Amino acid sequence: MDLLSGTYIFAVLLACVVFQSGAQEKNYTVREEMPENVLIGDLLKDLNLSLIPDKSLTTPMQFKLVYKTGDVPLIRIEEGTGEIFTTGARIDREKLCAGVLVDTRCFYEVEVAVLPDEIFRLVKIRFLIEDINDNAPLFPATVINISIPENSAINSRYALPAAIDPDIGINGVQNYQLIKGQSIFGLDVIETPEGEKMPQLIVQKELDREEKDTYVMKVKVEDGGFPQRSSTAILQVSVADTNDNRPVFKENEIEVSIPENAPVGTSVTQLHATDADIGENARIHFYFSNLVSNMAKRLFHLNSTSGLITIKEPLDREESPNHRLLVLASDGGLIPARSMVLVNVTDVNDNVPSIDIRYIINPINGTVVLSENSPLNTKIALITVTDKDADLNGRVTCFTDHEVPFRLRPVFSNQFLLETAAYLDYESTREYAIKLLAADAGKPPLNQSSMLLIKVKDENDNAPVFTQPFISLSVPENNSPGTQLTKISATDADTGHNAEINYLLGIDAPSEFNLDRRTGILTAVKKLDREKQEKYSFTVLAKDNGMPPLITNATVLVTVLDQNDNSPIFTHNEYNFYVPENLPRHGTVGLITVTDPDYGENSAVTLSILDASDDFTIDPQTGVIRPNISFDREKQESYTFYVKAEDGGRVSRSSTAKVTINVVDVNDNKPVFVVPSSNYSYELVLPSTNPGTVVFTVVAVDNDTGMNAELHYSIVGGNTKGLFMIDQTTGNITLKEKCVLADLGLHKLVVKVKDLGQPDSLFSVVNVNLFVNESVTNATLIYELVRKNIETPVTQSIETADTSSPSSDYVKIVVAIVAGTITVILVIFITAVVRCRQSPHLKAAQKNKQNSEWVTPNPENRQMIMMKKKKKKKKHTPKNLLLNFVTIEETKADDADNDGNSVTLDLPIELEEQTMGKYNWGTTPTTFKPESPDLARHYKSASPQPAFQIQPETPLNSKHHIIQELPLDNTFVGCDSISKCSSSSSDPYSISECSYPVTTFKTPVSVHTRLTDSRTSTIEIYSEI
Repeated sequence: MDLLSGTYIFAVLLACVVFQSGAQEKNYTVREEMPENVLIGDLLKDLNLSLIPDKSLTTPMQFKLVYKTGDVPLIRIEEGTGEIFTTGARIDREKLCAGVLVDTRCFYEVEVAVLPDEIFRLVKIRFLIEDINDNAPLFPATVINISIPENSAINSRYALPAAIDPDIGINGVQNYQLIKGQSIFGLDVIETPEGEKMPQLIVQKELDREEKDTYVMKVKVEDGGFPQRSSTAILQVSVADTNDNRPVFKENEIEVSIPENAPVGTSVTQLHATDADIGENARIHFYFSNLVSNMAKRLFHLNSTSGLITIKEPLDREESPNHRLLVLASDGGLIPARSMVLVNVTDVNDNVPSIDIRYIINPINGTVVLSENSPLNTKIALITVTDKDADLNGRVTCFTDHEVPFRLRPVFSNQFLLETAAYLDYESTREYAIKLLAADAGKPPLNQSSMLLIKVKDENDNAPVFTQPFISLSVPENNSPGTQLTKISATDADTGHNAEINYLLGIDAPSEFNLDRRTGILTAVKKLDREKQEKYSFTVLAKDNGMPPLITNATVLVTVLDQNDNSPIFTHNEYNFYVPENLPRHGTVGLITVTDPDYGENSAVTLSILDASDDFTIDPQTGVIRPNISFDREKQESYTFYVKAEDGGRVSRSSTAKVTINVVDVNDNKPVFVVPSSNYSYELVLPSTNPGTVVFTVVAVDNDTGMNAELHYSIVGGNTKGLFMIDQTTGNITLKEKCVLADLGLHKLVVKVKDLGQPDSLFSVVNVNLFVNESVTNATLIYELVRKNIETPVTQSIETADTSSPSSDYVKIVVAIVAGTITVILVIFITAVVRCRQSPHLKAAQKNKQNSEWVTPNPENRQMIMMKKKKKKKKHTPKNLLLNFVTIEETKADDADNDGNSVTLDLPIELEEQTMGKYNWGTTPTTFKPESPDLARHYKSASPQPAFQIQPETPLNSKHHIIQELPLDNTFVGCDSISKCSSSSSDPYSISECSYPVTTFKTPVSVHTRLTDSRTSTIEIYSEI
């Protein structure tokens, strides 16, 4: 009665202590094998902590999981919300509660501290681990062999090895099935007193060993979980001879107790079994059932002959307090006898108490650091003392060995909170080594001790102080990296870490400097260059190791001293100057600019030319280059020399640069035509040529360069009908429109080429003669016509235009009209004379060739005749008619001795105005096209025409009349009647031009008839137009 009263009083007192200490318990249920981050519970709600106002707390509420260092917790708690979640660690009930009896529930316990100290409470959380069907039942072997006597009666039962399932309850073994029993055998399941299901094989038909001695079947075992799990084993039944009786145990169940310190070999119990048979059938064999755990088979030994059970290995009650040994006795028959041996291992005080320190304040390297300002009752750690022994041997007390400002306050059974019991003072005691003692109540008692280190942290209340608030120093440039500049020092009135000073560079410090954190030595880690930066001003910091740290700063000024380490620098490695070739001597060519980043005398630079010649000079100070020579680009286009720059340092430094003076071209050369090589060449143009076809290309060159040599082509004369056009860039002359019959003949184009020189461009002109016809029947005649055109002055529309007055232009028009009138009269007269003098056979030839365009007279007649059959056309009035005169001689063919009469006609051929400048003409003769006729190859000159210049010899308004005789062998190009001449002719300079003015004139024309006797007759002809 007294013992019960004492126990009751102790329980009440413990409950009171637990209540006052704020200790609570909370139970949760969680299934095993749960995935990570599954919500289990919410301590904030479950403990009604949400009613505590946050504004009354010094720090926000925090939930801290308290567990042994090194353990891997199976759950985690959100410190701010108190929500409990599963972790990635696997929750395996079979592993977690291994060794626990099947019918015992499996728990997992953790402690949670609720902070801060104003609301501190310690919560013990117990998680009941629910079993899931994660294991399949398994037979002890995949092949089961049993022997059945052949005289077995129908419905005889024979035990089969049971399957084992680590799961419990409905998830354990629930059913057995016999597969392919062949209707000879059946299967039944019985339940033992311990609740285990045992399969039994039933004989359903008589067996005959001589007929069949072996049967092979399958046995299937199933659990009741979801999803259901199962496994199978092969059952092999052998039919044996008759064995009438089976063994019988004297006791079916035996319970024994044995101390855990019993030595190996100690007898546990002796089993007794008897068999009514005799001989071999009475020999009994003892063995453990397959239901016996592996641990029990390891710890105990069963003598198979005597049935004596002994200790095989040392026992440990703390490992397993009891063991169930199912012993089977068989005489070789099919149904062995069964006996259950329950071994209880009694406790011996052989385990010392253990002290488990679970820190609430996280230690640093095993030491808890507390500020000297920590309040009373600051929770430091949860101390858990345990003893694996039982009863008094497992009852433990815990205490400290001496007086310290800390105490142990009990919260749960065998659990204590270590907290501050007094204010800490860093100056008096800087650290504490608390010795925790745990002792059990065994006889003799066993104890254990553990050390817990606590360091008192000093509060940082003094900032470092520099010995010099402003530090100024100088250093020469080009220093070696790592050069020590000075040592910076500061002091701190605090102690310990608060007095340890770290020296730091401010955020404005350049990367060229480094400050040792410990020693304060300032070094230049890079080579300093005064030319890049002469002064450095930055801050250095002194910071102690207090929390929070205190910082003081000082200013450092570093001045970099100059050295002559830079050579003079030219603005360019190579200078290119461009001067006109007409630059006078001693003019300014250009300026050389040199810099030297050094300072003072080290930066004073002198320039000189490294050249033996004295073609150029340079000012040693300003760098101005002047020539001592006159330039001529055609003689020398460029000059190259080197300029040296030398500074005034004690050890001078120098550098050189290359100077190239390029003589720029002045536009002093006119373009020169290469094609055509002269004004006497011509080009055949077929009348069938399509518009847009290139009929000729003029090519000119210019000895100048650049824009002075860029050429543009244009037609400035001739081409009155606009039949041709020229590309200003390529010089290609193309046919502008389709040729008509009236376009046949020689067309003269005055082509001008000018360069783009500045300020004044230069130009040249050339005559391009284009002969529009199907072929060249008489090349000599064409050359004569070309030559006459060249010798005749021509008025051209070029930039040097006629500057005469309007009255002079009027005179020109009147002269042109008069000349046209005379030409018409002469043409009519000559046509009449020529037709009258034609021989009869020539007239017949003309009749047969009425459709031909050109007619060549019989060479024997030595007559120049042109016939062209056309319908009469209406006369057109030309805008301008410029004609010159040509003399035509006619000699009678029947005068063999050249004594016939010779008639000379002075005809107007072409009239030109000459407004040309000075031109250079090419000397290369123009050749005929491959398709041109070869009639007059002997007329080609064997030597090239000399180049010449056409100079105006008379005023621009004067008219030049050239009288020239044509060779008698040449054909004459003309019209067969006046009505067939029109203004559609291609060129006013062409000999085929037969247009007339409208005005009527009466002009006397002299016709000179040269006779063999040198008599000359004059014929006056009046023609009215």
